[in-house]
Amino acid sequence: MRHGRRSPPNGSARLAAGAALAAGLVVAAGTLHQADGAGSAGPVRQRVADASELLPGGTATTRGSVDSRDAFSRASHGIGLSGEARFKLGNAVFRKLWVSAPASTKSSDGLGPLYNARGCQNCHLKDGRGRPPEPGESAVSMVVRLSVPPGTPQEIARLAAGDIAALPEPTYGGQLQTFAIQGFAAEGRVAITYVEEPFTFPDGTVVHLRRPHLSIADPAYGSLHPGAMLSARIAPPMIGLGLIEAIPEADIRARADPDDRDGDGISGRVAEVWDHGAKRLALGRFGWKAGQPTLRQQSADAFLNDMGLSTSLFPVAWGDCTTAQPACLAAPDGNSPGPGDPEVGDQLLDLVTFYAQNLAVPLRRGAETPEVVRGRDVFAATGCAACHVPGHVTGTVEGQPHLSGQRIWPYTDLLLHDMGDDLADGRPEGSASGREWRTPPLWGIGLTETVNGHTYFLHDGRARSVEEAILWHGGEAEAARDRYARLPRADRAALLAFVASL
Repeated sequence: MRHGRRSPPNGSARLAAGAALAAGLVVAAGTLHQADGAGSAGPVRQRVADASELLPGGTATTRGSVDSRDAFSRASHGIGLSGEARFKLGNAVFRKLWVSAPASTKSSDGLGPLYNARGCQNCHLKDGRGRPPEPGESAVSMVVRLSVPPGTPQEIARLAAGDIAALPEPTYGGQLQTFAIQGFAAEGRVAITYVEEPFTFPDGTVVHLRRPHLSIADPAYGSLHPGAMLSARIAPPMIGLGLIEAIPEADIRARADPDDRDGDGISGRVAEVWDHGAKRLALGRFGWKAGQPTLRQQSADAFLNDMGLSTSLFPVAWGDCTTAQPACLAAPDGNSPGPGDPEVGDQLLDLVTFYAQNLAVPLRRGAETPEVVRGRDVFAATGCAACHVPGHVTGTVEGQPHLSGQRIWPYTDLLLHDMGDDLADGRPEGSASGREWRTPPLWGIGLTETVNGHTYFLHDGRARSVEEAILWHGGEAEAARDRYARLPRADRAALLAFVASL
């Protein structure tokens, strides 16, 4: 949303908004109409929810209760006895609390020296969504990525080739570590303040949005680079990741339209990122900017940057330490004397990867109620489904037939989209610009409060509800956002009820 779009709740603003409403979506007598460019309206057929959507993860959808904090922590249906055993072992690695070296338990040492969490579960609590810190609270399930603009031809070339995703900040590296092992100083604290901004709907309803202002407090190793770029990222939910990984690459690429040749205002791009295992550029799927191509690499990156633990993919024993932190570089590096002996061995990395692949998507709730069925049509008519593409079919996953050939409903195209000035972090990452974000899957979103006790959404958790998240959309999503804003209150409620059912 550009400056001045959020109008105060005054009479003139309501009159202007009412005139805009007449040109938009009108719902009457149970039939949804979408006005075309000539001013005529055609009916959009109201459908009964697709029966296969009741199992959004296909036959791998968990049959467990959705009214539980464990709704995101169950294994894929059909995983089998041996798969269940591997899943439980992976869960143990995911929940493991790592300690600094030297330690009596060599299989759990090597933490840090600088880190953000002692275990995967600390950020992905109950395998769900993170949140920004409350005032006076340490950031645990949110990290701050750091980088600087390229300054030399060599740096520009490395970025262009995909050799590195971003240039780390010289003193603090690629991520701010807010904790440290004994004898070391944490790099600093995440400081966030908010400014409230009102948004007025045509019917006079006012929603207060909060605009975050991010900074680093108490930097322990000196000042940040004057051109430092900061981006706050909350931990995303873990469900359905193996199914996302199984969507054929060709299907994702086929949806890309970087030049908007069809003229619909949506120009999604594929993220091209470096695959450290394959040693080549590959399609990015995971992370807020689709910066990781595989779950194995995503897991190894988290071990390195969040916990300071080396793997065969990232054999850097000292984590994200920089040359400006000599004591950090000289710290004991646990059971990792060299690149061939990482702190997290391949067996452990494979187990946690398998666990991430098989955290199941829960069943839909209330999908066949009239309001939700109607909300599904409103969702499509406003244009939300242009990026939050409902359905996909997975390919073949070697050794995991329960993830193969499944009709799934994640509501994402996995492409990068320009989301406008308001959501821009100004920090490029790989092939993604500072204004682009990957379309996040929506499945499970309605269980966020049940699992995690909050409803904070978007990459930095600024939105306190799904509606606030919608109103922050801009760029390619601006037209859909404006259509939503022009809807009568009952249709907005139906759309939100639909999203809550996912």
